[in-house]
Amino acid sequence: MDGQDDPRFEQHPLSWTNTIFLGVAHAVGAFAIVYMAVWGVSWWTVGLAVAMAFFCGLAITGGYHRLFSHSTYQASPLLRAFYLFFGAAGVQNSALAWSADHRAHHANCDEEGDPYNIKRGFWWAHVGWVLRHVDKDPNMPLVKNLLSDPLVRFQHKYYIPLAILAGVIMPAALGTIWGDPLGAVLVAGFLRLVLQWHTTFSINSIAHMIGTRPYSKTVSARDSAWLAFITLGEGYHNFHHRFQRDYRNGIRWFHFDPTKWWVWSMSKLRLAGDLRRTPKERIEEVKRATREATNAA
Repeated sequence: MDGQDDPRFEQHPLSWTNTIFLGVAHAVGAFAIVYMAVWGVSWWTVGLAVAMAFFCGLAITGGYHRLFSHSTYQASPLLRAFYLFFGAAGVQNSALAWSADHRAHHANCDEEGDPYNIKRGFWWAHVGWVLRHVDKDPNMPLVKNLLSDPLVRFQHKYYIPLAILAGVIMPAALGTIWGDPLGAVLVAGFLRLVLQWHTTFSINSIAHMIGTRPYSKTVSARDSAWLAFITLGEGYHNFHHRFQRDYRNGIRWFHFDPTKWWVWSMSKLRLAGDLRRTPKERIEEVKRATREATNAA
């Protein structure tokens, strides 16, 4: 059933703020493509867009997701500040609100109470829930531990100014250095933003529809190697739902998981620590039990 045919969809009024902003951002992102084709941009601008995509992506996967939502490792104030600054540029809400939604997703996966419940259809899980997101304040009981972090509280309080600073003013200022402030805002600001939205959204939608389920058949989350390539390693989603306190998503040496490599590298620089790993024996035990249950069904 498509989410828009689900009567529960109508329980949530349209968020005009989210709808208008997403619509405008997509329009500006589309114009950025035209701008590049007709007027061109500096290679410095392209480099800035790639760098911001990488840093903002890590802020979401390594910061919002694996650190703040799941506490799979500990991070220094410097690393947390990095995540919160570039996470604001990702414009996916504050780390506090993002984590509250994500913890609700894990606690109620595929059920009522799951903000991006895939049973309500692809479009609901992908972006519909954002357009109809009516909770103005995070579910504080779900993120009580994060409230003790002054950096998280600061980012939540000043999220919109930080998003404008990191996502618009900073690219414009850097673009001015090489004489391309407009191109920097269009490409490194808006086009990068729209593309990153859809990579993140794909984990909520595609990763719950396409792929394998070697670790758990009780949830819709699936492992997808190709999806890992566009999400900095988040594609191994069935493993993540079964072992959500593991700082890794890709556990094999050949699994593409740049976020795992980043966190490990930060630990070597003493900017991160207490990296949580599920014992190999436990992983194999769960995988074997899932396979046997599937064969017996």
